[in-house]
Amino acid sequence: MNKLKNSERLGYIEVLTGGTLWGFIGVFVLEMSKLGASSEMTSFLRMSFAFAILALITIAKYGIKAFKVSRKTLFVCILLGLICHGIYNVFYNIAVVKTGITTSAVLLNVAPVFTAAASRILFKEKITPQKAAALAINIIGCVLAVTGGSISLSGLSVAGILFGIGAGFCYSMTAIIGRLAGDMTNAYVMSTYSYLAAAVFIAIFMHPWSGTAMNAGILIWGFLYALIPTAIAYIFYYNGVQKIKESSKVPVFASTETVAAAIIGIMLYHEQIGIINIIGIILVLLSVVLMNIRRAENEK
Repeated sequence: MNKLKNSERLGYIEVLTGGTLWGFIGVFVLEMSKLGASSEMTSFLRMSFAFAILALITIAKYGIKAFKVSRKTLFVCILLGLICHGIYNVFYNIAVVKTGITTSAVLLNVAPVFTAAASRILFKEKITPQKAAALAINIIGCVLAVTGGSISLSGLSVAGILFGIGAGFCYSMTAIIGRLAGDMTNAYVMSTYSYLAAAVFIAIFMHPWSGTAMNAGILIWGFLYALIPTAIAYIFYYNGVQKIKESSKVPVFASTETVAAAIIGIMLYHEQIGIINIIGIILVLLSVVLMNIRRAENEK
């Protein structure tokens, strides 16, 4: 029993680590944009390099035979790639273009709500008053942390809002689909196949080579983007998801991405932060603590 509890604790730590690494995404996107990379090319390089990195690591660690998986596992991996990487990137890029970065980031944080609803339907997880409170606090905190409490509703694109919500839905499915793979699925293999599926999807539907003059700087940053906040982050995330019993908690713990992004923005790019932003960050952390208190009580 204690072994299971320790495994789940490790799962929460791994999800928190993955979320924190995702907070660095803005650094790579910004630097690649400065060098002339389009959002399509940025997404394609992220998925393509991540596939190559994970394929080499998996072969070195487990051998080529590790890629021989069941049809169910392969199907789950393809779903992860198409929905949680490929379609997600398409929807999020459109939302950014139509509504702006701030509003898109806010819309993305509806993910915990979608995950809680899907977990209730698929896994019969209960949405307790404490969990509902944690979800509400998390969403409010993310909104305040990203926007500082200031969002202008005038001139917003309805299509952009819908695509932003769609991106949040795709992101929320990462925890659900990852759990469907089962706790015996190799996280390295799952990540490798999902990145391959996403790269193929983006290549076919987004034509990333259009509008970007490729140079060495873009390739170097693209590789680092694929290595740090993608390959390494998702390995932590998938390993953690498979150890956590209640999928609806996963996006709340992963929302440390918002906190990490805010801190990185202040330290590296000297972005201004106000009292409302700070309150938002505290609320995000509070929601994680609230979820953890509920888990601890259940273990007594």
